[in-house]
Order: sequence, then C-alpha cells, then structure tokens
Amino acid sequence: MSTDLLPPVAPEVLAEAVEHLTARLRKKLDAAVEGCATGATPAERAADGTVTIRFGEDAVVTLRPGPGGAVDTPERAVCTCLLAPRCLHRAAALGAAPLADTPAAPEPETAADPARPAATAAAAAADGTGGQAATATSPAAAGGPASPAGGPDAPPPALSAAQAAAAVALWRAGAEALAAGATAAGTVVQAELLRAAHSARVAGLPRAEAATLRLVRGLRAARERSGSHRLADLAASFLELLQTAALLASGTADPAWTGTSRRSYRQGGHLRVYGLCREPVLSATGYGGVVTHLLSQDGGRHSLSDVRPGGLARAKGAGSASVVLGGAALDHAGLARGGLRIAGATVSPDGRLGAGRGVQAHPMPGIPWTGEPAAALFARPAAEAVAAQLADPDPDGAGPALLGCDVTVLGPAGEDLLVREDRPDGPVLRLRAAHPHPELPHLENLRRIASHPGLALRVLGRPDLDRAATLRPLAVGPVPGAAYTLRLPDGLLGRADLGYDRLQGDNFPPRSTAPQTPPAEPGPDPLAESPLWRADRLLESGVAGGRRAVAEAGRGPEPLAAYGPLRRAGFTTAAELAADLAAEADRRPRDAFGRLTDPSADAYAWAWLAAATHLAAARRALVAASWD
Repeated sequence: MSTDLLPPVAPEVLAEAVEHLTARLRKKLDAAVEGCATGATPAERAADGTVTIRFGEDAVVTLRPGPGGAVDTPERAVCTCLLAPRCLHRAAALGAAPLADTPAAPEPETAADPARPAATAAAAAADGTGGQAATATSPAAAGGPASPAGGPDAPPPALSAAQAAAAVALWRAGAEALAAGATAAGTVVQAELLRAAHSARVAGLPRAEAATLRLVRGLRAARERSGSHRLADLAASFLELLQTAALLASGTADPAWTGTSRRSYRQGGHLRVYGLCREPVLSATGYGGVVTHLLSQDGGRHSLSDVRPGGLARAKGAGSASVVLGGAALDHAGLARGGLRIAGATVSPDGRLGAGRGVQAHPMPGIPWTGEPAAALFARPAAEAVAAQLADPDPDGAGPALLGCDVTVLGPAGEDLLVREDRPDGPVLRLRAAHPHPELPHLENLRRIASHPGLALRVLGRPDLDRAATLRPLAVGPVPGAAYTLRLPDGLLGRADLGYDRLQGDNFPPRSTAPQTPPAEPGPDPLAESPLWRADRLLESGVAGGRRAVAEAGRGPEPLAAYGPLRRAGFTTAAELAADLAAEADRRPRDAFGRLTDPSADAYAWAWLAAATHLAAARRALVAASWD
C-alpha cells in the first residue's frame, strides 16, 4: 500500500491511538507501520476519500476524512477486530498516514481583526529554524528544565500553570527523543512528542507545537530515508524544540517565544506601498503561491501573500493572479512593479498586509529601484546588513530581511554564481538559487547570467545566514551608469523577478563589449575552513544514533586528539562542550543490581543543547566574517 492513499491524520489522534496500546503491542507497532507503508497490507480508496486497509479476514481499518480532508477525531478511524479501538491495526494505519497541519484558530470577521492571509500556513511549512540562541544551564531540581534568571528590571510575564506544565512535558519528550536518536525514534517516541505538542497547543504555546511537529516530520523523513532528509536539518529541529521548551519552562522567555495561534494584525492607518519583486512559494507540505515584497514611503518592509494548497502549479500561476486586498484591480505581476494606496490598512508584526473588511486599496504608479525608498536598500554595504541580521536573527519569524547590492559577475561555480560586490575591497559572494525546483526559472536565469563574466548587476535577495557569503537572489536589474549591464524592457521597470521572468539573449549586452575580468575564484570560507565540523559531527551522530552513538564516539583516547584542532584554532569552548557531551552520554550510573540509578535524559539533553547553542553562535560569527 502506498502511503499516498492514506488521508492525513491529526497529531492528537495518532497520539491517543498509541497511548491506548499495551506494552506488548507497542513493541510490534513499528513493524506494523512499516508493513502498511511497504504494501504488505492491501488498501482501497473510495471516491469520497474513505480508505479501507485490510489486515486479515477479521481486521479491516477504515479511515474517514472530515470536511477538512483529515482524520481529525478518533471516531473517524475504526477497526473491525475485537480489540478495537485499542488495537494494533488501527494504530499502525494511523502511524503510516501523513501528519495533518494543525488548523489555525478562527478569526472574527471585523474590521479591527481582519481575516488571516493564507500564507500563514506556508510560513509554518518553510523549514527554517526561526529560533534565537538560548543559554543552556543545568536542569531544575524538580526534573524540568531551567534557564538563567531574568533581569530584575524587566521580568517577563509569567506563564500560566498549564503552559509551564506543557513546556516541561515538551522538554522531557524532546530529551527522550534525542537520547533515542532517529534510528530508535519510532512511532511510540513520535507519539509522545505529538501528545506533548497537543498539550502545548491546548495551553496556548503554538510556537512550541509547531517546532515539535517539524521535529516529528524530520524524524519520519530520517527513518524513511527520504531524499529530502538532512541530518543538519534534523539537528536544527532538535535545537529549536529544546531551546523553546527550556525557555518557556524556565519562566524567563520573551513573550515572542509563546507564539500566536493566528497572525495578529494592528491598524496601520493610511499606507502607500511600492512593489519590489515577486517570490514564488513552494513548500514540502503541498502549498504553493506567491509573496510580493513591498516598501512603504518611510522604508518599512511589507508583503502581500497568496499561498494555498496546490503545490508547483499554484506557485507558477499565482505570480499573475489577482491581488486580493481592498478591491485593488491589479495582479501580483503588476503590484511587483506598481504601488498601492491603502486606507484602513492592517499590518502584522512581520509586515504582512491583512485583507479585513475596512481595507480599501487603489493602484498607484510604481518606482524604480533607483528612486526612494527602494534606493536605500542598495546604499548600505551588504556586510553591515548581514551583521545586523545575525545579531538579531529572525526577531518576528519572517526570515532574513531582503538586502540589495551592486555586483560584477565573475562566473559559475557549479549551480551557483560567483560575483564580487562593487565596493573597495568588496567580497566575493555566492549567488544560490532561491528555489532549486527545475520548473521554476531561478536556476536557468542564474546560468544565463553566469555566461556573461564582467556583467554589472544590481541584485535584490535574501542572505543565507547558514552559509558563508551566500545570497539567494529574488530579482536583478541593471546597474545605473554601467556600460556592460542588463538591458530590460521599459515595462519591467528596471528589474526582472528571477522566479517568474525568464531572461533572454536580448536582455544581455554583446559579449564583444565585455570588460576583462579575472578568473572566477570563490572567496575564503571561514566556515568550511574551521574545525567546527568535528563538534558538528558529534552532535549529528547523536541525532542519528542517539546517546549510545555519542558515548561510543567519546570512548578511548581518540576524542582528545579529535578536539585538539578545535583548541589550536581557538575554539576551546566548543572543544570543552563536545568533550562534556561525550562524557555525559557515557555516564550511566548503576546500582549493585545493574539498574540505572538515573534513567532521566535531562542532563544529556542539556549537554547537547549547550554544545549545539554554542556552535550555532560560532557559525553565525564566521558567516558574518565571510561577508566582510
């Protein structure tokens, strides 16, 4: 049976089904789930979406999706066997099904509280960690996590008892999953995480819930050996969950760490916004659409999204779809090069424009990148803009902010493009496709640009804060006053959206007029040249193989030699934290009868979190240096 036949299942439904199993049946659950996924159990899907899975003559599981297309209540999953609903068949079918996205809370239809844009669902599916670094300390005496005390001048608002309990439960579930590792984090471990995620949702901790669901999906991809699985991404998911749970349980967390179950909007009064570019959105969970980036007259950054289920086809078509905002009669292609005068505007904290009842919008002429306020994006050195973002990563959950720079094309570097920023001693930057899907024109456009060394190019994009000197361009245009630069039609207003517009031969100057350029050589990569990978490898081995794998790596004299290069390079704290992690992983005190005297995974999780948090900060510092 292909799991594509199965309807998505609400996380709490799966968690409840596993909770009702006996210990003997739980040991058989992973094998039963694998049998469902590999076709050992036949299944049929009816026209109304109902799926029946036959486990034998007397055991047939029926999954009936609700109006939202998901099995969202336990009553929608039934089995005909005598043990139902506490049976292995029902839990296995639910465990093999994909996880459903948790629905957002409904919004009141008032002018003061506008309807939530559809792009909120895609934001949760974007696979960024979105977490700020936290400082790890020792666990609390009560068994839950603790973190440094808050400052006496501005204590954060206290969490409710239910929220604190949910955060502690999340910490414990995350710590146990980390100690098990992906290879042992089967359906039972995932169900514990999903149960804790549901408790966080009920308690009003949507950010923690979202982090937990991302982790569970990552564990599933790792166990299924999915092509999209990367150990680094799974490690980032563990880091985000443990950081969030630790800070929330400590009571010292900033209010932003609780998150919001739906995007909140405030009245923005009258706004004049001007289009910068369009960006296609394509998520791993089947959402597709477009985000149009805008600037207000005072330089404030805004966006307007149209993201819905539909995948690639939706992402490709939404670029020319009509704008749904206050009756504005234009599409996203026109808005990216035009403007809007908005009365009664509503704006979320990350700049998204809402479409409430009282909003009225009227088209305006756009502005070129050479005019204000857009020109200010290209006036600041890229290194300064990146350093500011690294100092305060993702404060509102919107991802890295856009930055602009003028560059000279050096040539290709695999699928990437090497350029040099047009400043005295400007760094060599790597332009990487904002989305690598072959049916989106990002890669094709970069290849065409790479074939014109010496081309002067104005670039607007999003810095990749996980890689050295890497920019993911969204749009390009000609450099004012440059002789060898792009030639774009007047209708494009001096820029081309790399995710929608396809550059052609007549958009480039003749190669015979190209200036002489030195051979393309990437700049120094302090991240790749540093020995931090040695500590990263230890952390990722723990994510894959659990506590036992870290303990095995830490035995014998080799760890001392392995961390020597870290100390010699000045990363003494990283070396010490890695050694502490290996020692804690191997610390399993037992009594005279061979029983563990401390079976808790708390101390090990804190050691892993301390090392991971420090390494993340070290990497940010190296990335900032690569732009200078």
